[in-house]
Parts: sequence; C-alpha cells; structure tokens
Amino acid sequence: MSASVPHFEMSTLYVGDLHPEVNEAMLYEKFSSAGPILSIRVCRDLVTCRSLGYAYVNFLLRADTERALDTMNFDIINGKPLRIMWSQRDPSLRKSGVGNIFIKNLAKSIDNKSLYDTFSVFGNILSCKVVTDENGSRGFGFVHFEKSEAAKRAIAKMNGILLKGSRVFVGQFKPRKEREAELRAKANIFTNVYIKNFGDDVDDECLKEVFGEFGSVLSVSVMTDGSGKSKGFGFVNFENFEDAKKAIEKMNGKVLNGNQIYVGRAQKKLERQSELKHKFEQIKQGKLTKCKGANLYVKNLEDDIDDRRLREELSLFGTISSARVMMEAGHSKGFGFVCYTSPEEANKAVMAMNGKIVITKPLYVAIAQSKDERQAFLTKNYMERISAVRDGDNAILNYRKITSFNNFIPILPQSQCGNVHLYKPVVRAKYHPSQNWPASNQKPIPVGHDISNVSVLASATTQKNILGEKLVPLVQSIHPTLAGKISRILLEMDDAEILHMLESPESLRSKVDEAVVVLQAHQAKEAAQKAVNSTTGVKTV
Repeated sequence: MSASVPHFEMSTLYVGDLHPEVNEAMLYEKFSSAGPILSIRVCRDLVTCRSLGYAYVNFLLRADTERALDTMNFDIINGKPLRIMWSQRDPSLRKSGVGNIFIKNLAKSIDNKSLYDTFSVFGNILSCKVVTDENGSRGFGFVHFEKSEAAKRAIAKMNGILLKGSRVFVGQFKPRKEREAELRAKANIFTNVYIKNFGDDVDDECLKEVFGEFGSVLSVSVMTDGSGKSKGFGFVNFENFEDAKKAIEKMNGKVLNGNQIYVGRAQKKLERQSELKHKFEQIKQGKLTKCKGANLYVKNLEDDIDDRRLREELSLFGTISSARVMMEAGHSKGFGFVCYTSPEEANKAVMAMNGKIVITKPLYVAIAQSKDERQAFLTKNYMERISAVRDGDNAILNYRKITSFNNFIPILPQSQCGNVHLYKPVVRAKYHPSQNWPASNQKPIPVGHDISNVSVLASATTQKNILGEKLVPLVQSIHPTLAGKISRILLEMDDAEILHMLESPESLRSKVDEAVVVLQAHQAKEAAQKAVNSTTGVKTV
C-alpha cells in the first residue's frame, strides 16, 4: 500500500459513488467484516440532508483498512459499485496534479473497474474514476497514481492507442486554475468574431461586405435553421488578430439593417461555461459576505408558507433584505432563508422564533452556516457524541431507564388516573399506585392531551418528558434492539430538532442511523480493547 499516505489518514478510507439511499448502518454492515470500525460518516447536503454520494470509513487498524481496500473496491451496494480509495483530506495533494492523468474519448462500455484494470499495470493507483451523468459515461476520466513516474509511463504507452474501438487521449492532468489561465491566455489572441441580433435579411455576403472593411476575411457563416432561415447570429473569421479586434471595437453596438448588433470574441462552450461559473461564484461570494452572521436558516415550514408570509412572520426583528422559501417543482421544500441587515437583528429573530408555532408547526430557526462551517460543526458534534459514550449500560440508559419515573412520567390513560394531574417529577421521589403524584410548584398538565399535537408539545412545561414518550415508540419501530440507547442520544438534542424529527420520518431515520453508528463504533472499540487486553494480560475492569 501507499507509503505516501499521511499518518493521520492511515486507517481512513474514502468511499464514493454511493447510491443515495446508502446510510451509515449499511456501510457498517459491509465494512465491519474487514475489522473493527471506529466511525463511519456519510456526507450529506447541509440543507436537505440528502447523501452527497460519498462517505468516510475509519478503521481501528491499518491492516484492516488495507484488507477492505484490496477486497471490496467496486463491490456493489444498492445496485452501484463502490469506489474506494485512501482518504486524502489535504486539498493540495488532490489538486496538485502530481501523478494524476486525464483520459478522454473513452468508449461508453468502460467503467471505473475496467479503467482501473487497464492502467494498474503502470503502477499503484490511489484513485480512478470515469465521469458519468444520468446517461452513463461522459467519455472521460482520471487515474491518480502514487508516483509521477507511473503516470509518465501510462501517458507514453497509452496516448493515441485504440481502447475498445476508440482512440483515447491520455495526458497530464491540469488543475482548474491552470486550465482557466490557458483559456485566458488564448482569449487575448483571437481571429474569430461572433455577431448576433441581426435580422433574417442578413446573409453571408452581407456580413462579408460589412466586416471585410476591417481586414482580410477567411470565412463567414450565418447560422440557419432546417428551412434555411437565418437564426440572427453568425461568425466572421479574420486572417489577423488585429483586424478581428478592430472589427469588435468599431461594430459592437452599431445598427445593421435596422437592428443594433452585438459583436464580440467567439468563445467555445467550455470557455463560456467557465466564465459564467466564475461570475456566479463571485456574485454568490458577495452575497455570503454581505449576509455573514445575518442570514437565517428556517425549516419545518408549512407547505402554504411562501416568500411573503415568511418575510411577514420574521419582520418584527429588523429590516429584511431578502426572504426566500426553497421550491421544487412548484412546491415548498419546507425550508428557506431570511437575511437581515445586521447580525444583531438575526440573533433577535433566532431567540424569539426558534420553536415558535406558525400555523401548526414549530419552526427551527438558526444562523445559516456555510458548507465548511456546517461540516466542521457536524464533525465536532459527532466526535463529542462518541467520546460521551461510556462502557456498557452505564454509558447510555436503556429503554426502561428512559421510561422510568426519574426520567419522565408516562401519561396514563384516563381510566387509570381519573382527575389526577401530571407534574414534573421530583428527583428520587418514590411513587406507589395508591399515592397521588408529589406536589410541586410546576403548572399541571391536564390528563388527556393528545401528544401528537405539536402545539401542545411546544407549550407543555414537561415538554422533554412528553417528547420522550412520543419519540421512544417511533425509534423502537425502526430499531427495536437499541431503541432505549438510541432514544437517550436523541433526547439530548434541541427540543425544536426533536419536534422536527417527530414531524419528519426521513429526518428521524437519518438521526437513528447516526446514533446506531455511534453505538456500533463504541462496541467495536470496546471489543478491540478487550482483544488487546487479552493478549497483554491486562484485566478489563
């Protein structure tokens, strides 16, 4: 295996090309056969929580990591082959281009595995990928070798050969910045001019006559449809760059046969896309900088809440520069963003609106985070959960302990408790069926409340207790063997987040999967420690 893998990544694998429904529990079942696993994390979209199609699997031992990489690469889960490689979190290693080659003109039948098999003869491969879309292979891919010498051998032997009927190009991979710099350099010297917005009475001869005044013209082409009618745009290719430049300076914005025309440098599709993407990123970055700390993420919205209603609900706390509910196919996705003019206004809104009932649902309101900030937060939170786990049942209370008196009081049917009201429990108070509940200063909650009504949940003084009683059966239906331990983890979350889980089965299942990974990681770590102790003679207390 690669000696160049950073020490801190030695036991971590990157697993890509995952089916959207593959979760941590499924990956644990797959990879645990290779050895004890410390953690598994499927990376998800910050807003929708949908899988991004890749994950990280962290083993206890490097030897087990190597075994998984050697024996499980390209194995199929949910109909899609896995793409496994050593995790390299340092972007400079991935983007430097050292040892990385680019292959294009690939036959449609070539997939990740066949590309790997073809190029593995030249040296150890760190990663290999054929780029695909919904229609399959896009005809190009990348192979990243451990050593640059292997990449050079592959380029020398494979460039220009026939591979499954297609003559492939194999060359050194160039980082995006380098490719963009080359495009910009080419843009400074051009001869082809693009003209648009002229009428259908302008043909090749007309364009040649008008633009021939600026220099020698090699070719002219007015683009037409199937019937031969002009599409209103075309190209003029000059012999010299200076003539093409002069034509743009003199003709852009001029009127030709009654129409104001646009004249500019002709661009290839890739160049136009790169330019538009750069402009979009600049606009996006400007908005993020402007709204830093003042942009709110609001979820658990009713379906009929639109931009206007969202702005109206949060307008009391300051001046709103934008309010938007995210939509898909004309329907609300249940979340949106509100941007204030200052962080102070945004913080006021969070304090007042998080957990507030709007129509029938409690809102979840928080300061919006960038992708990097959210990932850092999730990683920190995830590791804290793992470290919070203690040995055996002392680490996490089981189902009985969760439903016991000292945690929360179960709501009894009307026939069992008559007119008795429920109160928050007193620590270590003992209860006997023949006794009333102990008195307290807390406001009583009348028996008979429907705990499926979220407005009651949000207003009840014993909210956490009632949330627990509602949550536990749902968790038990998903994962009955670990229901108590999972519920205990989930009940430590923010009340608004728990309410959202009760409303959203998808969110609940996602959180249950996370909790399962935490528990399984602890069990694996405990088993590994026992194995180490047994070989060293150390007794486990």
